[in-house]
Amino acid sequence: MKIVAIGGGYNGSFGKPYEIKPFDEEIIKLTEKKTPNFLFIALTQKDLKTADDYYKRMRLNFGTILDCKCDYLRETEIFDNKIVEEKINWADIIYVGGGNTLRLMTLLRRHKIDVLLKEAAKQNKVLCGVSAGAICWCNFGNSDSRKFTSNSDKLIKVTGLGLIDVLFCPHYDAESARQEDLKRMMKAQSGVAIACENCTALKIVDDNYEILKIKGTEHAYKCFYKKGEYIKNEIEIKGKVSDLIKKD
Repeated sequence: MKIVAIGGGYNGSFGKPYEIKPFDEEIIKLTEKKTPNFLFIALTQKDLKTADDYYKRMRLNFGTILDCKCDYLRETEIFDNKIVEEKINWADIIYVGGGNTLRLMTLLRRHKIDVLLKEAAKQNKVLCGVSAGAICWCNFGNSDSRKFTSNSDKLIKVTGLGLIDVLFCPHYDAESARQEDLKRMMKAQSGVAIACENCTALKIVDDNYEILKIKGTEHAYKCFYKKGEYIKNEIEIKGKVSDLIKKD
């Protein structure tokens, strides 16, 4: 299993720098191919034009700049199981974009795409994404999905695909509500949370993990309750997944 879950960062859109390029280069490296097939999923976006524009940016990054062959799973295609299966089978990299996590997971389950993605994990494809696209590979996520539907700033727990046995919290430094809300959320959660600041990512290859950083000064934390006490420990740069997901 190969997963890169990115906590946040600019991809070059809206006049911002392409700061997460090192993560994208690492994703390509994991394929062990010179010109891998890159499949983008933007089901986090309700507006189809926004999703199309998101893909155009990702195609520029992974296609033009990083020399991948690129394709896009459009929302209009998810009703056709054959198309979905063909695109997922074609891909070496499956990248899920950021946005509305709850919407994403609802559509993945409704159209049985979740089953295909879990199978893709067994086929050594590189599964990755940012924010909502990082949460989706985990058991649960600390999500801002309500802001897309009711303009609420209340964060909610969303159930992911369960490939990584953690609750994932993105944007831990960049969005002020995340830290206190994660503390609240973990009171009812028996396992651990991984909280990634922007420009950090959790890379998992089989039984090993690594925390990736852009500048080297960013942080990623493991958070959990033990005997009624909330514990937040900075994660070692490298280690075993079995150690990462246990309380210590």
